Amino acid sequence: MVPRVDYQNAAPGAYRAMLGLEQYLAACSVETSLIHLIKLRASQLNGCAYCIDMHWKDLRALGEGEQRLYSLNAWRETPFYSERERAALAWTESVTRVGDTHVPDDVFEEARRHFSETELVDLTLAVATINAWNRLAISFRSPAGTYEPEPSAVR
Repeated sequence: MVPRVDYQNAAPGAYRAMLGLEQYLAACSVETSLIHLIKLRASQLNGCAYCIDMHWKDLRALGEGEQRLYSLNAWRETPFYSERERAALAWTESVTRVGDTHVPDDVFEEARRHFSETELVDLTLAVATINAWNRLAISFRSPAGTYEPEPSAVR
């Protein structure tokens, strides 16, 4: 795959704005491992190879096990995720597919059982942010496989 546009250099202000969202998310109310898990799931839904590679590696750097990573596509059919994680994954899928789902009340109510209002906003911002990154990476053909997690960036 040949990259189409180097969006970091073509629009550095936009790239800095996206990095500002990531800085906020790095210190937000939702645990880092869950942020990466929902980023991986949204990237799977969107078919973003670059971001799948990135968040898989970030989760491994955090100590996530292979079984949960391999099973993420079928999270509903496995016992490997907590109720909080399941609520976050359902929320992620519904928000990612907002045009189809309109984020139904039952998904919201389940998420609200496990997350405070602040956490719900932070979780939703994480979903929105990864969806934006997915659209940049897919549209401009960011090559998968080149990302390496920085130990200082993964908490």
